Amino acid sequence: MKQLIELYKKWCGQEPAATQQLAGAGSNRVYYRMTDKNGQSVVGCVGTSRDENHAFIHLSNHFTMRQLPVPQVLAVSDDELRYLQTDLGSISLFDAIRGGREAGGRYTLKEQQLLKRTIRELPNIQLRGARGLDFSPCYPQPEFDTDSVLFDLNYFKYCFLKATELDFHELKLEADFRLLAKDLTAGGDEQCFLYRDFQARNVMMVDEKPFFIDFQGGRKGPYYYDLASFLWQASAKYPHKLRRELVYEYYNALKQFTEVPTPHHFVARLSLFVLFRTLQVLGAYGFRGYFERKQHFIDSIPPAMQNLRELLSVNNFPYPYLVSLLKRLTEMPQFQQVTAMASRADGYKTTDKNPYKAHPQDGPATFSKYDAQGPLVVRVFSFSYGKGIPEDESGNGGGYVFDCRSTHNPGRYEPYKQLTGLDEPVIRFLENDGEILTFLDSVYKLADAHVRRYIQRGFTSLMFSFGCTGGQHRSVYSAQHLAEHIHEKFGIEVRICHREQKITQVLEKK
Repeated sequence: MKQLIELYKKWCGQEPAATQQLAGAGSNRVYYRMTDKNGQSVVGCVGTSRDENHAFIHLSNHFTMRQLPVPQVLAVSDDELRYLQTDLGSISLFDAIRGGREAGGRYTLKEQQLLKRTIRELPNIQLRGARGLDFSPCYPQPEFDTDSVLFDLNYFKYCFLKATELDFHELKLEADFRLLAKDLTAGGDEQCFLYRDFQARNVMMVDEKPFFIDFQGGRKGPYYYDLASFLWQASAKYPHKLRRELVYEYYNALKQFTEVPTPHHFVARLSLFVLFRTLQVLGAYGFRGYFERKQHFIDSIPPAMQNLRELLSVNNFPYPYLVSLLKRLTEMPQFQQVTAMASRADGYKTTDKNPYKAHPQDGPATFSKYDAQGPLVVRVFSFSYGKGIPEDESGNGGGYVFDCRSTHNPGRYEPYKQLTGLDEPVIRFLENDGEILTFLDSVYKLADAHVRRYIQRGFTSLMFSFGCTGGQHRSVYSAQHLAEHIHEKFGIEVRICHREQKITQVLEKK
């Protein structure tokens, strides 16, 4: 501490008027807020690893030069065990979204906007941050490679899997581990700055703008890793719908910095990293919980297992022994504490089979004629072509009608026949396939221009309809997503009618 004060004095010209130790995180570094007599503060850090500190200082200087939102290093001791950095305040993203997390994943619109703002900024530090960056000082290694993947997978095996006493064949498991490691490191076109510990605690909010800290473990690697780390963190309890929106925000932001793969390829690659990251954190939870006896990590295991359970239910990973073992693992009695609906956290009663299910007060699956003098109201329908195109009850003659039948139909397959485009397995099917996403990209552009012009001209009614064979899968998915897109972007009232499913929903004007 004395040496840190000396460093501050050398930098500032005088000793700090006040010094306050900050709450610790998971590392061996200790942070202090150091304030002068005018109330201006900086953060001082005392570390135990010169190499780790050197990595942070090197990265921070490079990112600052690239004008990225990170703390600036102000002064460094000769041995690099102490340094001063700009003070970004005390409000992390983790703090800012605490209410939604503690409400079981019911995030307010403001909290969702903070998350979207953060996820849109991530490609900036990953791609712009990697330009001209010398990765050799990165700690403990400069690149994400097969050896590092196998280390983490074996961490899962020894610190978690063996502790459950579940029988398994080590050679068969090792063979699948190697296949997974090969697949994870195969995407040479995805290389960027891999943050590694990208989580809400490592994002500081300054005037509601995200700034990134604690990136000293970063290295060269694929951008999927950080997205998986952030969105599938078990304790965050992000509902599926919000998670999908955040992936979409990230994907579109990524386009500004690099050529992106097709949505189908992107989702498939992301799923591999979600699987890997889930096993990695279970290894950490096992070590910290089972061996170090820290209750917080033991409490984190059931939601992480739920993430794994859901991931296995919607993906056909090409690792047969590993998948069968993981399914047996998720079925063990001690991991049955979290139900599927609890993890969804969509804000509906657990008796609801559908996260978009209309409540009784929403009325029948039709819309009554509304006041023609009011602001613009958009109505979005899904329907079956066999039962005819929906009528326009406003008297304006109808609007756009989109034919979804050119896209891949999940209704052809037995597991999806009793589900709709609002159910998670169907959503995953359509998004993994990717055709529906390409189709909707064009629809969004057309709809955005039309809604914007209608608002400018003071019109009160606009109608969009999506048809498919049965009005059950593709049209329902498309109608729901366009409605939410318009509501999110323009804040106007949007009325949804899934005619054949007899489901209605009103997205109120913001």
